[in-house]
Amino acid sequence: MTLPRPLPEPRSRAPDIVRVASGNFLEMYDFMVFGYFAAAIGAAYFPSDDPLGTLLKSLATFGVGFLMRPLGAVILGSFTDRYGRRKGLLLTLALMSIGIVTLAVTPAYATIGVLAPVLILFGRLLQGFSAGAELGNVSVYLAEIAPPGHKGFYVSWQSASQQVAVVVAALVGVALSSVLDAAQLAAWGWRIPLVLGCAVVPFIFLLRRHLRESDEFERRGERLTSREIARSLWAGRGAVLGGVALVLMTTVSFYMITAYTPTFGKLLHLPERANLWVTAGVGLSNLIWLPLMGALSDRIGRRPILIACTVLAVLTAYPAMAWLVDEPSIGKLIAVELWLSAIYASYNSAMVVYLTEVVPASVRASGFSLAYSLATAVGGFTPFIVTWLIGRTGNLAIPGAWLTGAALISLAAVLFAHRQPIVPSADGLGTKGPAAS
Repeated sequence: MTLPRPLPEPRSRAPDIVRVASGNFLEMYDFMVFGYFAAAIGAAYFPSDDPLGTLLKSLATFGVGFLMRPLGAVILGSFTDRYGRRKGLLLTLALMSIGIVTLAVTPAYATIGVLAPVLILFGRLLQGFSAGAELGNVSVYLAEIAPPGHKGFYVSWQSASQQVAVVVAALVGVALSSVLDAAQLAAWGWRIPLVLGCAVVPFIFLLRRHLRESDEFERRGERLTSREIARSLWAGRGAVLGGVALVLMTTVSFYMITAYTPTFGKLLHLPERANLWVTAGVGLSNLIWLPLMGALSDRIGRRPILIACTVLAVLTAYPAMAWLVDEPSIGKLIAVELWLSAIYASYNSAMVVYLTEVVPASVRASGFSLAYSLATAVGGFTPFIVTWLIGRTGNLAIPGAWLTGAALISLAAVLFAHRQPIVPSADGLGTKGPAAS
């Protein structure tokens, strides 16, 4: 009689998933709040007679934090590869917390003058520095604690925690717009979501303090020094650039359908509260698709999903946006955003775990983080870039063209890069093999 195959231990690992994903939630929550209230933040810190100019300055400040991510990826990622996933995750959380507090308490330009935008810029740069390794640390940790054959499902919870942040931040925005008028929101109401983010910091620290180190990291013998890690990353710069191209569609599509949606809705003259509801719906859609498609990638492999999603984005992104802006409505906005959400979440669920599999274990956190952060340094500027392009061309559908370009680059990376990736072996340490994933 054949005994049934034992099931993985999701319950015993679930607390670690929650502990590691909680900080990822905080990082994305703060990014989303900044994106949702970009116009109000711009008015507070970058006052100008030109509303578009004020918005562009605010969106540029939102994006400039992404420029610090590559530096954070190398410095903090190498720290994590050398001293452990747990210590790295605690360090990125500490730096992230300083950034969010700075944004929450800095007085407006009218109160302290030019020091206000300087402090806001400092807060964003510090957040970008910490975020450069946070996402990579979380993804690598989840990949290393996953049972064999379930990496896609486990790693998908890194992105899923971000979607919870998208939903929560949007619902907070809806609630505020229900009880405060536009003048109150612009004057001080936008600070409330940031203060709420500060309030949960101690709780997240408490969760992460009890995080256990991954078994795979502890099994590793000799660990590279920071200099050796940097040398390895430089030697593998071709693979890193391939990873950047692979990640690009994720970062462009994510910030376009989440952080930029309230601003884009305003440009379409759609109701502000309805735009936030649409954004919450996008986050919920992403949250559903991510673990489902992550589990599917465990069954059929990563590359079929990556190819299908990039092709769909190339074929449909611009036509969908053109259809939306022809006669804008909330119904059309919902339809387009949910379609792009399905493409983004399906692609991302396979892409993130694929990236953890093609980076050698000795530089896994730093290599993953560097590739992802370099792509985010481009994709994170999506709200600024597409707003500038709309201003220059007058074409409200231009965000679709921007996404199409990113999808073409990622499709090329999937087709031509990493033909022989490192795929997980039975012991989880990785072996060279064909691109089965």
